[in-house]
Amino acid sequence: MPVHFVMNAGDIPESGHAIVSVEGREIGIYRIGGEYYALHNYCPHQGAPLCAGIVCGTNLPSDVYRYEYGRQGEIVRCPWHGWEFDIKTGKSLFNEKVRARSYKVELRDGKIGIVIGSTITQGGG
Repeated sequence: MPVHFVMNAGDIPESGHAIVSVEGREIGIYRIGGEYYALHNYCPHQGAPLCAGIVCGTNLPSDVYRYEYGRQGEIVRCPWHGWEFDIKTGKSLFNEKVRARSYKVELRDGKIGIVIGSTITQGGG
C-alpha cells in the first residue's frame, strides 16, 4: 500500500496535531505519548471537520457516585454535536460500531507517512 510522507515528525509537538491533505482527503495527525495516529477529518455523524474538535479525555467506569476522569489527550470531540472518538483507534465512545476512519502511520527517516488503503482496527500507528 502506498505511503505518503507528509511532514517532519518534529513538526508536531507532544499532545499536538496537524491536518494534512493526502489524495484529496483531509487527515488529522496526532502525537500522543510519542506515537503518531491519523484520523480522517470527517465525522461519520454529519460530516463535520472532526479534527477541528477539542482533544480531551473522558469519564472512566467507576463506582457509584464516584467520577473518574482519564485518557486525557486521547479523545477528539466533534465540534458540531459532541460525538467523541478514540484518536488511537477511531472508535466512538458510545458504540464501537461507529468509527471515524483511521490510517496507519509510518515513521521513516524522521518523516511521517500515512498509509492510504489501510485502516486501523485496533491499536495505533
